[in-house]
Amino acid sequence: MFDKISRALKAQPHASPIQGPAEIKKTYRHYRIQMMYGMGIGYAVFYFLRKNFSMAMPVFLEDLHYTHAQLGMILSLFSIIYGFGKFFNGILADRANPRYFMALGLMGSAVVNIFFGLSSSLTFLGIFWLCNALFQSMGWPPCARMLTHWYGPKELGTMWGIWNASHQIGGAGILILAGYLIPNYGWRSAFFVPAAIGMLTAFFLINRLRDTPQSIGLPPIEEYRGEAHVTDAYEDTALSSREILFKYVLKNKLIWLVSVANFFVYIVRIGVLDWAPTFLVEAKGSSLVGAGVKVAGFEISGILGALAAGWLSDKVFKGRRGPVNVLFMLALIFALFYFWKVPAGRPWMDAVCLIAVGFVVYGPQMLVGVAAADFASKKAAATATGMTGTFGYLGSTACGIGTGLIVQRWGWDGGFVFFIAAAVIGTLCFLATWKHRSAVLEAAHKN
Repeated sequence: MFDKISRALKAQPHASPIQGPAEIKKTYRHYRIQMMYGMGIGYAVFYFLRKNFSMAMPVFLEDLHYTHAQLGMILSLFSIIYGFGKFFNGILADRANPRYFMALGLMGSAVVNIFFGLSSSLTFLGIFWLCNALFQSMGWPPCARMLTHWYGPKELGTMWGIWNASHQIGGAGILILAGYLIPNYGWRSAFFVPAAIGMLTAFFLINRLRDTPQSIGLPPIEEYRGEAHVTDAYEDTALSSREILFKYVLKNKLIWLVSVANFFVYIVRIGVLDWAPTFLVEAKGSSLVGAGVKVAGFEISGILGALAAGWLSDKVFKGRRGPVNVLFMLALIFALFYFWKVPAGRPWMDAVCLIAVGFVVYGPQMLVGVAAADFASKKAAATATGMTGTFGYLGSTACGIGTGLIVQRWGWDGGFVFFIAAAVIGTLCFLATWKHRSAVLEAAHKN
């Protein structure tokens, strides 16, 4: 059994080439659509098995009598394990078949959710949820691999933006589902039902997804789209994961720049997402319901922001992600400032500012992954994006601890200075990548 799993997880060899331009075009069109909705549905369901914890937290506090500090510790440890898991699973995913890699992560997460739902002890709840972090970290890296192999450099920003909407779709979906299940069937149902959905979706992924285009007889995506095709130094050679990691990721200063930038982007993104409701209630006199509606606008506008950022980087800046990241971050600084300074009693202005913050923060959040894949090349895309993800969740952890301490000592003025300072530092990191794009597009530009 383990031999079969091991063989399934290995990257697939090239198949016999499909003959004829018409047949290639037809097959490519079919699989590009299938891959996009397969990845999108799959990653959205990963959120069903992760964000259900947040929805059940009020019950853990009231019925199981756990404290905010105890639940907060579980959340912080989850973020740390998830962040580092994305990096290490990225290394594995670059040399694995994403079709089975992603399905295995979703199936493992579903099983852990079942055990979590059967538990009541804080110790076992913590153990199972930290195990879930490991399986959850198997979701992003295979998507990065598939996106860079099935969509060309000149369209990658746009296509990544479309896929990125699965974050908000999955997050909104579990809010609705768990919001119905918990009052009617108890908190355990919010883990059992998503687990069943996750198991079914794992088989759906095996049915829908494929490895590289070459594994089913298609030419590389750059060749199919008529874009410049640059053979990477390791394109046709079998380099080890360690060689790829050190040569194309850890020694690549551009990957470090976007990773550090992502640390500060996540401070702002998670800071606003987690703390905006409290800020609106305490500083602006908003009701909790009103605050929730405004934060929902923040998330929805993020979908549009990611799509706009991807399109601009592809069409206007010809594959350069740096200029779009810088422009969006500058707009983020101003949006944060106005959200902070809007006088109390103007809920519509609060809503507009939050929508603006969501629009501009989710653009760089999405483009960080695209830029990392560009700079590392598609052979190391999962490793590179895994590294940026690690930095992002370290930023999330720093945000949780930092914001609480700063607001407690210096109030919300201190909190917003913290967010704006993070946005400024992130902007400077992105500025250093202004002129850079992928090797493929650099070759096309020179020619």
